[in-house]
Amino acid sequence: MAFTPVFHSEWIKIRTLRSLLAALATIVTATALFSALASSDSGGDDFDPLFSAFFGVSFGQIAAIAFGTTAMSSEFQGGALRLSLAAVPHRGRWFAAKATAIAVPVLTVGLITGLVTLAVGNAVLGTKADGLSLAEETRGVVGCAVYLTLMALFAAGLTALLRSGVATLSILVPFLLIVSFVVGDMSNNIADLLPDRAGQVVLHETWDGALGPWTGLAVTGLWTAAALAAGAWSVRRRDA
Repeated sequence: MAFTPVFHSEWIKIRTLRSLLAALATIVTATALFSALASSDSGGDDFDPLFSAFFGVSFGQIAAIAFGTTAMSSEFQGGALRLSLAAVPHRGRWFAAKATAIAVPVLTVGLITGLVTLAVGNAVLGTKADGLSLAEETRGVVGCAVYLTLMALFAAGLTALLRSGVATLSILVPFLLIVSFVVGDMSNNIADLLPDRAGQVVLHETWDGALGPWTGLAVTGLWTAAALAAGAWSVRRRDA
């Protein structure tokens, strides 16, 4: 079977699950809400108007991760993977179509999220956001979409490897909300190479670390590529 019909079938699976549609909607609402709260309490010598506007991405990414995890873990419930592979015996093609079906809606919603969040952040910041250039705002919107997509795919790859959505969320959610911040405060620039901290450099107006906006996203991309490679290996080598 060619790639296009496989992708279409995987997209049908995703759009017919209400929990997945709810996760996509939550990406927008959670990001915009927490960005508004952060922007309303902004100030200080280290104030970064771009990051204040996009602060909610730290919480919106949880919904993106939940989307990627749920979309992949549904294949490991009730023998769904056996049916998928019976229809598409080429396991690598099926996995690529599944990953693409996860990436496309998250990227689309990510762009919408970036635009909404920027508008909300600028409205709340008021004159504090006047120093942001169009190039910086565009970088924030595009970076937001790419980052959320990479994190959703990272979660999907890890889920395919572990074959458990619960295990994936039990690892990633505490890591992103707690461990990453603790490690970041204790390890200087080493923590900048973690997938979340590296990718979020693109959301800062200025950054003192070793990574730049796009090199940071590239590091997150490498983490995602490794997770997807591990997930693809698991799908190809282990019994359905």
